[in-house]
Parts: sequence; structure tokens; C-alpha cells
Amino acid sequence: MGRRVELDWRGSLMPPVATRPGDSPMPWHYWFTRGETLTSFLLLVLPTVLSTTLTDRPSGYRPATLAVAAAAAVWLVLRAVLLGTPAREHPVFTAVHFAGVLPLAAVLQSRDPYFVLFMVYAYFAAMRMRPMPLAITGVALTSALINTMSNGGPIRALADQPWIWLTLMLLQTVAIGGGGAVFAAVGRQNEERRRTLERLAAAEAENRGLQQQLLVQAREAGMLDERQRMSQEIHDTLAQGFTGIITQLEAADQARDDPATRQRHLRAAAALARENLSSARRSVEALHPEPLDAATLPEALAGVVDRWSAQTGVPATFSATGTVASLHPELEATLLRITQEALSNVAKHARAGRVGLTLSYMGDEVTLDVRDDGAGFDPAAPPADEGGFGLPGMRRRAGRLAGTLTVESEPGGGTAVSVNLPAVPAATLESTHHEGAPG
Repeated sequence: MGRRVELDWRGSLMPPVATRPGDSPMPWHYWFTRGETLTSFLLLVLPTVLSTTLTDRPSGYRPATLAVAAAAAVWLVLRAVLLGTPAREHPVFTAVHFAGVLPLAAVLQSRDPYFVLFMVYAYFAAMRMRPMPLAITGVALTSALINTMSNGGPIRALADQPWIWLTLMLLQTVAIGGGGAVFAAVGRQNEERRRTLERLAAAEAENRGLQQQLLVQAREAGMLDERQRMSQEIHDTLAQGFTGIITQLEAADQARDDPATRQRHLRAAAALARENLSSARRSVEALHPEPLDAATLPEALAGVVDRWSAQTGVPATFSATGTVASLHPELEATLLRITQEALSNVAKHARAGRVGLTLSYMGDEVTLDVRDDGAGFDPAAPPADEGGFGLPGMRRRAGRLAGTLTVESEPGGGTAVSVNLPAVPAATLESTHHEGAPG
């Protein structure tokens, strides 16, 4: 790929040059520059051909004209050789180039009116100069010479009819210089717009990368959370259950002489074993958000709400608003887990008569609201959660995905929990895997 050139329009009436399409941020700029260079040679070659073939001049006149035209051609070639180099756009170079073009064009026009065509190119050379007052001065000098060289030069013209020539030069200078200034202003706006779009594209790419990194970190943190939860689950249920089973079996062994007592201890041990088996199955099922395997997120949440309501006997409703979109699996799993935990908290602490859940898709954000009409509590002193995964756990889950969790409650006034997460689309899943995220 070609080099990137930062275009600097400040103080000039024309855009800077570039040598290859890859050098210019905009394709039109390359062709504009090439067209300007080609035009300069055409404006010199055409009057040279016309002057040497169509005019009747004394002997020795044509060779002198051709010599001056050749000098002008060499001057243009030197500029073309420097095409795209930093020196070409340097203010000193543009001033020197104009200082060479203007006298050569003036001499040629004085020798033959056809060369007024080449004098037109002096306007382009003048508008390349910086700062802008110098460019305007160059335009004024070109206007003075292009209008008078075929009539004896500016001194004679101004001596004969000064107001006519001064008015003509002023109008041309204002028209050409003003047009160049407008062109340069539009160019500056376009260049600034291009740079802004590039910055936005870079920021968007960086944001996508941060989102992918965030999701990878959230997945790793989620795995750690699940390990901690399983550890707590084993300690709080399975380990205690096995301890109870061992205690009952030991008691049964000691009651060999009392069949009724021995049978009672054995039945208690069997009941504890069945309860532990159920707890183990629930723990395994909790490792993966199974409701999301064959359903959309709203469908999965609606199923969770319906099952919870059937188990607890508390009426619960679910609704989804906005345009449903497929989100990154980590986001959907987090919203499902938070829903389950929020409902678990309601069952444990709220003594609610009614519960409502709303999932809202809002463009680049997704929000989950859980409301109940239960006992409420003081948010500064939330109820203790035996498993350690209540409000703090939900807040950690949301925070790992650059989200927020807010709680509004008061004693006797019910509770409202709101979770807000960035709506990262499912399309980022593939790129996340490419970054080497753990599966």
C-alpha cells in the first residue's frame, strides 16, 4: 500500500499534491494533481505549436521563442520530477516555482499572443503559494501581466488607461482569489471530515476489541464464579448431607438391638441420600444455562419465570420490549443467571404477592427490570445471602460486562432491581474465539 499523506490546506488556495493513488486519502485528489500537471504542459505546448506554424515572423524570431518555451518546459519538468516529495509543497518551493513561471510566461506572451494560454497556468502556480496573502499577490501580478503583455506591458497600459486596467485586474483577482479561497475552505472541511471519520473508525475498532477482551475476561471470571459457587454448594449441601448420612448410618449400627430405632435411622439416611442426589443434579444443571439451548433469551426468561411461579405459588409475569436481537451468548447467560438469582432472592426474603420482569432492547443497550411488592429492605443493609451470590453476586456479574445494577427498595415498599448491559451482538462471537477465548 502507498504512504498516507496528511493534506494541509491551511494558507493555500489549492490542494497539496500527491504522487500515487495510495499517497492520497481521497482518489479524486490524485487525479486532480495529475490533471493539473498535464494541463501545465498542454498550455505550453499548444501555443508553442501555434506560434511556430501559424505566425509569420522575421528570421531568428522562432528560434528565440522556442528557446524561451524550452526553458519553461524544463522548469515544469523540474516540478514534475519533484511530484509527491515534501519539497514540492514547501512554501519556498512554491514561491520559487511561481517566480520562474510568471516571467517566462510574460516573455512568451509578449512575443506571441498565443502564449496567453500558458499565462493562465501562472494562476495555478500563484494559488499554490502560502501564506494566502502571498497567493493573492501572485494572482494579482498574473492578472496584471496577462491583460497587458499583448498591449505593451503593464507600465504602458496603466499609463494610457489606468482605471480600466486597474478595475479589470481587481475584478479578476477577487474572482479568482475568492474562488480559490472557497475551494480551499471546502477542501479543509472535506479533509477534516475525512480525519473525523478515520478517528471514529479507529475508535469503533478499538471499542470492538475492548468488547471482545471484556467478554473473554467475563467468561473467565464466570468460570471462576461457577467454581466458587460449586465449592459453596458442595460445602453447604452435599458435604453436610453426607455428614448427616454417615451420622444416621453410625446411629443405625449402634441400634442393632433396637430394630425400630435402627430402621428409623436407615430411613433417615436414605432420605438424606435422595436429597443429596437431587442437590447434585441441580448443581450440574446450573453449570450451563440449558434454557438458552433451544430458545431465544425472552423465551428462556419467560420459561424461568413460569417455572418459578409454579414452584413458589407467587404470580409472576414477563414481558419484552423493543426489537429482539441475538446477543452475545455471554450476555444472554449473564441475564439468565441474574434473573434466576433475583427470583431466588424474592422467594427467600421478599414475601411478595406479585412479581414482574421486563426485558428491554434499546439499540446499543439491553435492560432487565425485576419488581416485586414484597417486604422490601434498606438498600444500605441488604439481607444476608446464605450462598454469597445475592445482590453482590449479581452486581459482579453485571460489572464484568461493563454493565450496572441498581436497586431501589424500602421497608414495606417492595423492591426493584434494574440491570443495564451493552447490547453486544452475537456476531462478535466468532471474532472473540479468534482472540483465543477459552471455550
